[in-house]
Amino acid sequence: MTYCVGMLLDRGLVFMSDTRTNAGIDNIATARKMHTWEVPGERVITLMTAGNLATTQTVIGLIDERTKAPEDRSPSILEAPSMFQIARAVGRTLKEVIADNAEGGAQASAATFGATMILGGQINGSEPRLFLIYPEGNFIEASADNPFFQIGEAKYGKPILVRAYDPAMSFESAIKLLLVSFDSTIKANLSVGLPLDYTTYEQDSFHFGQQGRITADDPYYQTVSNGWGEALKTAFSHLPDFSFETR
Repeated sequence: MTYCVGMLLDRGLVFMSDTRTNAGIDNIATARKMHTWEVPGERVITLMTAGNLATTQTVIGLIDERTKAPEDRSPSILEAPSMFQIARAVGRTLKEVIADNAEGGAQASAATFGATMILGGQINGSEPRLFLIYPEGNFIEASADNPFFQIGEAKYGKPILVRAYDPAMSFESAIKLLLVSFDSTIKANLSVGLPLDYTTYEQDSFHFGQQGRITADDPYYQTVSNGWGEALKTAFSHLPDFSFETR
C-alpha cells in the first residue's frame, strides 16, 4: 500500500507521497512514487503512483521511453497539447499494462496488477490541472468542489484535509497540513512510511518550485508529529464531558 496526495491551491499545485512499497515485521522496502517532467517555460508534469509496483514502474518506463521516441498513435506527454490529453495518454498506458500483465497466467487477474495515479501540471496557455486516474484508464478532474485527490491508504489522513484545507493557503501551510495527514496515516498503518517526497508548483512559472524529501529524523517533521499529538490531547480535554445523568 502507499499514500499520495495532490492538492489544487489558488497559487498552484502541491504534491506529497510516501515511499514504502512492502510492509511486514522483516520486509520493508522503499521506492520513489513521485515522478516529474519539465520543459522550462512551456510545461511541468507530476505523476504519483499507488498499487502494484511492477505495473507502476512499467507505466513510468513506457512514458519515459515515449518522450524520447513518440509513437505515431499518440504524442508523448512532452508534446500533448493539453493536460487532458496527457491524462488520456497515461490512462491508456495504465490500462494496457494492467491488461498485458493479467494475460500472463491463468490465475492472474486485472485486480492483482491494479494501480491508480494522480496527475497534475500546467501547459502554457491553460490553467494548472489535477487528475485522478483509475486502473480502467478513465479519470476525473479536481475542481473547487473537489480540490484534492488521495490514492492508496487514504482514510486515515483525510479528516484533517477536509477540515483544514483552504485554497488560499501558502505552500508552506499546505506542506504542514500534508505532514499532519501523512503522520496520522503512518501511525495507523504499517504499509505507509517515511521518507516522504514533496513538490510544489507556482502557477504560470512553468518550472518546479520547492522539491525535497522528509526523513524520519527531520526536526520539523518530529515537531509536527509530536505537536499534533499533544494538540489533539489538549483539544480532547477541553471538550465537555459526557454525562449519563443528563441523557
